[in-house]
Amino acid sequence: MLFFSLPLILASLLYIQQKIDIRRERFQHVERFMFLPKGEYLKTAALGYDQLVADIVWLQAIQVIGDKRISEEGYKWIYHAVDVVTTLNPKFDYAYQVGGVVLSALGNKIDMSNALLEKGLKENPNVWQIPFYLGFNHFFYMDDYKKAADYMTIASRLPGRPFYIPQLAATLHVEQGNPEVALEFLERAYKETEDERIKKEIENKTREVMVARDIIFLEGGVKRYIEIYKKNPESLEDLVTGKIIDMIPKEPFGGFYYTDKETNEIKSSIKGQRIKLHKPTHSSK
Repeated sequence: MLFFSLPLILASLLYIQQKIDIRRERFQHVERFMFLPKGEYLKTAALGYDQLVADIVWLQAIQVIGDKRISEEGYKWIYHAVDVVTTLNPKFDYAYQVGGVVLSALGNKIDMSNALLEKGLKENPNVWQIPFYLGFNHFFYMDDYKKAADYMTIASRLPGRPFYIPQLAATLHVEQGNPEVALEFLERAYKETEDERIKKEIENKTREVMVARDIIFLEGGVKRYIEIYKKNPESLEDLVTGKIIDMIPKEPFGGFYYTDKETNEIKSSIKGQRIKLHKPTHSSK
């Protein structure tokens, strides 16, 4: 019975592939989404060939993930496909990692990303990368620094984790929202990914955090200027001429920093709104 069921499963999956390819250019992601059943259904239909069916679906997922432009439906399909793959093969930890990072870094689908990663953590509690990426999501996309620190602590206790993870976890607990910690986090995440698109997103996020760091630095300079000279500086250049700071930081996007005359806020000429980073609750010094 099992022997005769396998060809039927393979024939069904081949039919799905043909349907996908017929209208690939126009309805690529929608077709895939429509024809891929839920993981629970496929697991029942697989009749013991879970690994084989998971591999076939994973190959399809990799094709979509590799597309230069992924549509809204495409990201939904990626979540669905990785969920199916990991239902058929719960120990396939790499699928959770790829799906989680692509959905958050490229698709801004944080809830979907977290759902896959949480599922992965439950099924693979000894894989340090999964809580690492959960920590990344909570730090940069959800502003939940406590949870980010908690996930990093989990990662720090797992076998095979890099040497810097325990230190990063400890620092996150103390310096929640500190731009320097954020930059270290981004540097580590950059080294952990091989996808060039995700690397570019991390590079952009790094520049945003650098803007936040520089503005905090300049705000401190303005505060010291007022304490010493009992007046507001006319411009940021006054901080240099008044010997408060040595130089105005170079704006990482190629613009410049200035004081908004209406709001009295320090801003970047390129990035109007700085990334939201809360100031540290404690000092590490």
